[in-house]
Amino acid sequence: MTRILCITGGSRGIGAATARLAARQGYAVVVGYLGRRDAAEALVAEIVAAGGQARALQVDVAQEASVQAFFRAVDRAFGPLTALVNNAGVLETQCRLEDMDAARLQRVFATNVTGSFLCAREAVRRMSARHGGHGGAIVNLSSRAARLGSPGEYIDYAASKGAIDTLTIGLAKEVAAEGIRVNAVSPGLIATEIHAAGGEAGRVARLAPAIPMQRGGEPEEVARAILWLLSDEASYVTGANLDVAGGR
Repeated sequence: MTRILCITGGSRGIGAATARLAARQGYAVVVGYLGRRDAAEALVAEIVAAGGQARALQVDVAQEASVQAFFRAVDRAFGPLTALVNNAGVLETQCRLEDMDAARLQRVFATNVTGSFLCAREAVRRMSARHGGHGGAIVNLSSRAARLGSPGEYIDYAASKGAIDTLTIGLAKEVAAEGIRVNAVSPGLIATEIHAAGGEAGRVARLAPAIPMQRGGEPEEVARAILWLLSDEASYVTGANLDVAGGR
């Protein structure tokens, strides 16, 4: 049976690296994207050209109806879901809490928290033995920021990832007997475009000296951790949160 993997926020960075690696490992990959259709379709074309199976589907994880439509489209395109990577996430320009307004907080939590909950819910409805499913695995993207706090930069993002840590623990216990494993990865400083979105494209280079390994990480290094957690090699691992952060 073909293994089916959905990756939200899959058109770039860690999501794209995970899609490439998953396809090489034999997954049929659904690349979920919000606004970067060209990038998502280019990634799919790359995977197909290499002999893999992939499809790009648009989804706004902050909108319940969009999430439901996305998973129905996955059902039609490939069949029963095997794995989900909750990768879609946003952060906003670096600032202190005293300068954050409610609209910013709502945007960050809608995507990072509500989106992960909604996607996990749809995956559970399809994978759980309680609903007639055959089991599966979920990996949530957390962040070392959840434990470091990101003071003076984006403590709202850090707090949203703290919620992901709790989601991972609770859901793992809730569905373990139903054939679903739920884990998280917590990347540290990884060389992706998200730092530019926060207003400092060179953030990894600035902070690298504070990392014990003296460098930032690459998206592919996080992808390898994600694929391990999805694999049968991690068959007795659930509720775990794996740091991929160079020791920081």
